[in-house]
Amino acid sequence: MVTGAGSGVGRAATLALLQEGYSVVLAGRRKEPLEETASLAGNDAVRTLVVPTDVVEPDQVAKLFAATKEKFKRLDVLFNNAGGGVQSPHFGELTWEQWSRVVNVNLNGSFLCANAAFRMMMEQKPQGGRIINNGSISAHTPRPGSAAYTASKHAITGLTKTISLDGRPFDIACGQIDIGNAATPMTQRMARGVPQANGTSMVEPTMDVATVGKSVVFMAGLPADANAMFLTVMATKMPFAGRG
Repeated sequence: MVTGAGSGVGRAATLALLQEGYSVVLAGRRKEPLEETASLAGNDAVRTLVVPTDVVEPDQVAKLFAATKEKFKRLDVLFNNAGGGVQSPHFGELTWEQWSRVVNVNLNGSFLCANAAFRMMMEQKPQGGRIINNGSISAHTPRPGSAAYTASKHAITGLTKTISLDGRPFDIACGQIDIGNAATPMTQRMARGVPQANGTSMVEPTMDVATVGKSVVFMAGLPADANAMFLTVMATKMPFAGRG
């Protein structure tokens, strides 16, 4: 299952998993982009199930997992990917509405999907599975004006560690992929220049989003006795290591 499968990282992961032979449930708010992702898979589209879902709505998440169980009988991998952010000039201008919207999707939505996946993996026979959370480079280091996004992604790290710990008795592994500057609609602004810590604006390098898809396939395909708990994949020359 891939949430946020209608575009960007979610689309790349979906296509990579299908190419590797997985059957994939595509979840996201809008049906049309999900169907477009499935169509891009060509003949592999026969192994897809499109379920429009708003991950912040518990009833919709419950229906998503019920549909998955009915169609495929089990769930082996969840890529917990749906999320987004909002830019503000600085922390003082961030509103409660903006904060709530980002945290609701990035953290509450991730909880709802991971929790439902955990229960399904715990109850299925044979027991077990793998949850891959989409963290971010922002789970380590913030950008200017990104308090809501950065805080939510730091929280994902805590969620990942706790699921990994609580999943041990049930053969449920949990890992986190921290992505930096994949070329998606979300990062188009980097070609125009983005704010830096020193107050300047700079054009930043990006990487092919297909590389992220391959990374998710690697994490998903590990044997049950191994887990990539944290994997960082980023544009080689993005300003992250060091001091900018």
